[in-house]
Amino acid sequence: MTKLKEERFTDRLHRNVEPIWKHTHLHPFVQGIKDGSLPKERFAYYMKQDYVFLKDYAKLFALGTIKSKDTETMSWFSSLLHETLNTEMDLHREYCHEIGIEPEELEAEQASPINLAYTRYMMNASQQGTLAEVITCLLPCMWSYHEIGTLLKREAGSLAEHPYTRWIEMYASEEFGALAQWLIVELNKLAKDMTEQELAVLEEHFLTTSRFEFMFWDMVYYGHGWPV
Repeated sequence: MTKLKEERFTDRLHRNVEPIWKHTHLHPFVQGIKDGSLPKERFAYYMKQDYVFLKDYAKLFALGTIKSKDTETMSWFSSLLHETLNTEMDLHREYCHEIGIEPEELEAEQASPINLAYTRYMMNASQQGTLAEVITCLLPCMWSYHEIGTLLKREAGSLAEHPYTRWIEMYASEEFGALAQWLIVELNKLAKDMTEQELAVLEEHFLTTSRFEFMFWDMVYYGHGWPV
């Protein structure tokens, strides 16, 4: 008799978040990146807002380092912090230079309402919570971006003359996927001995930040800012 494979906690998360991520994958911003039709001004607004987002997102890796209980985990979180600050944000700076956004303008960009709400939710949950709560706030962004990058690379066809080649290649890369995979493994280890009540808290963070991810794409596509 074949023994059924035990479901990992992240398998449960992925199954339950699938309807949200499906909407994200089909969002006109993401589809516009895929076929290259996304207007440059929309992508420019995204790059500026995502740069603001990443400055707060990187701080969560610092919190992960603080809440870690062994040097190996501390080292991984410090590596993730380094990767975000010195690879992902470098891509933003290079892209922005190419499309005429100067460093002063990038640094002066203010967070939109959705951006502010998203990052403040993650910071509040992470500062007050456990290491597992930090990870469930971090993971939807990294995991969904790798899924999006992988899907777009497979579906976009030739990237030789594509206007968003570097963006797609970065998030589809094995290197970026490995960073998300480490968080997945670490979360499963932490969740192994948790009660259902504790797991429900983690799942709520994961689903909430996944919804914020969709709202972020929506915000940059339609240009939602402060109404007054």
